[in-house]
Amino acid sequence: MSNPLDTDPGSELLASYEADFKLTQADISQKLDQIPDLQGEPRKAAIRAAERAVDEADEIIGQMTLELSNIPSTLRNKIKPRLRNYTHDLDVSRSTLLKLSQNSDRATLFGGRGGSGGAGGSGDAVVDQRQQLLSGTDRLERSSQRLRDSQRLANETEGIGASILGDLYAQRSQIENTHNTLNDSERYLDRSIKTLRGMARR
Repeated sequence: MSNPLDTDPGSELLASYEADFKLTQADISQKLDQIPDLQGEPRKAAIRAAERAVDEADEIIGQMTLELSNIPSTLRNKIKPRLRNYTHDLDVSRSTLLKLSQNSDRATLFGGRGGSGGAGGSGDAVVDQRQQLLSGTDRLERSSQRLRDSQRLANETEGIGASILGDLYAQRSQIENTHNTLNDSERYLDRSIKTLRGMARR
């Protein structure tokens, strides 16, 4: 099947980009097929290599998109659907790689259980450590919550105490005023009694 990029003038660079993309996409597919069978560090290395290949393919598509503006519109209309297909294929590869990478991260987090070569013991130790860390974090959160509750209760108690002190101060002022009024009344009464006694003697 002939490639229209090879037969139209001004399309040589696009043809080169397309060939590079096909080679890179084939390399990505091969790496994605190998990753599920790998474990540990080889799996991480394969994922990193696939990520670099995906970045390279994405850069090639970017170059092809820029080059489209330099070719005749008739040829451009032929290339655009193919470029969309390449972009779609790369998106699918990127999504597959993301899932494989997430699975690898989960396997690392849970100690790579299910791997070969006695990795189960090491995996159990990592899981135990993770459980201890989560348990410690949970205890710390509960302690922090109790501390926050105690602080809130202390603030509320302080507010109530301040309100009570304010009421007591107001009541003390009232009692002092009442006491002063009684003292004044007693003095007036003493004067009245003395006046009455003086009048009676006369």
